[in-house]
Amino acid sequence: MRQERIGFALCGSFCTHENVLRALETLTEIYETVIPIVSEITASSDTRFGAAETLLTRIRELTGRDPIRTIPDAEPIGPKKLLDALVIAPATGNTIAKLAHGITDSAVTMAAKAHLRNDRPVIVAVSSNDGLSAGAKNIGELLNRKNYYFVPFGQDNASAKPTSLVADFTRLPETLDAALRGRQIQPLLLA
Repeated sequence: MRQERIGFALCGSFCTHENVLRALETLTEIYETVIPIVSEITASSDTRFGAAETLLTRIRELTGRDPIRTIPDAEPIGPKKLLDALVIAPATGNTIAKLAHGITDSAVTMAAKAHLRNDRPVIVAVSSNDGLSAGAKNIGELLNRKNYYFVPFGQDNASAKPTSLVADFTRLPETLDAALRGRQIQPLLLA
């Protein structure tokens, strides 16, 4: 197993959690240490896609760890250099906007801020209904910043949701591997 320490942060795009959990499972088969982080909304919201506690239990089973859920618990990621890379999957439009504007008000955004101080990669797996409208400028901002790498993404349902974007979560392992070597995999945009 690979020795790099990977943070895996989940945000609230609840409809993608099943695909994200499959990607997390794959990463736990590749990397010895995967540290889970969840946004406060993800940790506390029961939705039509499932109960929060069920999600947290699955994360614990996959990683062998309790997820980091608070800003104070995420803050030491930076000073202690706990991670070699941080994955944010799904990265909602809300989280991407906060990262683009330097807002640190959740466990996930604190994890990113703390991790970036060490000049290490953040891998973003977009899942946003407004990625091609209000959120486009924020995605563009992160695409133009050092240490941000994107999982290839495209429109998930162009006819019913013409501004919605979603990452191909099956490409997360290769995106992470490339990011650890300082490279963005291509093609980035999927048809």
